[in-house]
Amino acid sequence: MKALVLESKANFSVKDMEIPVIEPNQVLVKVSYVGICGSDLARYFDGKVHNYPTILGHEFSGIITEVGSEVQGLVEGNRVAVAPLVPCEQCSSCASGHPALCENYSFIGSREQGAMAEYVAVNAKNILPLPEEITDQEAALIEPLTVAIHGIEKVNIHAGASVVVFGAGTIGMMSLLALQAKGVGEITVIDIDNAKLELAKKLGATVTVNSTEVDLDAYFKENQRPAIVVETAGVPQTQVQSLRVVEKLGQVVYVGTAKKEITFPADVFERILRAELKVYGSWMSYSVPFPGFEWTAALQYMKDGKIDVKPLIHEVNPLEVKEEPFEKMIDPDNHSIKFLYDVRE
Repeated sequence: MKALVLESKANFSVKDMEIPVIEPNQVLVKVSYVGICGSDLARYFDGKVHNYPTILGHEFSGIITEVGSEVQGLVEGNRVAVAPLVPCEQCSSCASGHPALCENYSFIGSREQGAMAEYVAVNAKNILPLPEEITDQEAALIEPLTVAIHGIEKVNIHAGASVVVFGAGTIGMMSLLALQAKGVGEITVIDIDNAKLELAKKLGATVTVNSTEVDLDAYFKENQRPAIVVETAGVPQTQVQSLRVVEKLGQVVYVGTAKKEITFPADVFERILRAELKVYGSWMSYSVPFPGFEWTAALQYMKDGKIDVKPLIHEVNPLEVKEEPFEKMIDPDNHSIKFLYDVRE
């Protein structure tokens, strides 16, 4: 099979490799489309991988071409999406129904070979058959949608609640779409990229704010503070601002991964106490029965047309372009949201 292989730090090559041999509890998936996640950037540019060579890619769709002897309910030809987490099912987190917190997990595209290749061996329990209403391209965006759903389901959302989403990247946009499907009230999206904010507005954001052009403290003195803040940007400024802008008795959920040291001024941190805030962390997108309600909800939202991810897909390339999409994603002038590889022959 053809595979895009990360040979060493910032060094891709397209190689011919052996097709994986499946175990009795697995199926072989012929990959259709695979997305590039922000976490893949760190793996490529910063060498944050578990070993070399490695094949990245955990957001993907495909078609089952072989079924293991112990697998039931799946057949060759099924169009599928894949949940990439492989929990150990033995640790206390798994036993208590929290697979996302597994202490000994594996992960497709990270700890084991991923989907930037023509074929992947996948445990049957990780497979989600696709309804005909969802295209293969759309299905490659189900995983990041589940991350957003997992985050917003951490908080108690009442109908008509006002929400601020910090960050207009993939997870921020997915959070916007999921919040709309959930039925909240006014949604304000805050970012520093006007092009992405314009897309957020087209996708249904009530208000968009460029925080380099507007003083947020002054803004929220004149405008309603949100009952809920969803932080997806993962940068120190927005992680601090989330506590600063939320309403008293409000809720903050942190979804964006921290990349730098964060310093909370005493008066901002004190708001957790004095405003009796509820602060949540959100990690990955899994629950029980595995892979969880996040995945069934994402499929249902997309099937019913309540969430349309197509406007987020901006570029589709063959594996042969190698690192070109990765380079574009870190370009300050890039305003695109989602890049996919087309792995079909």
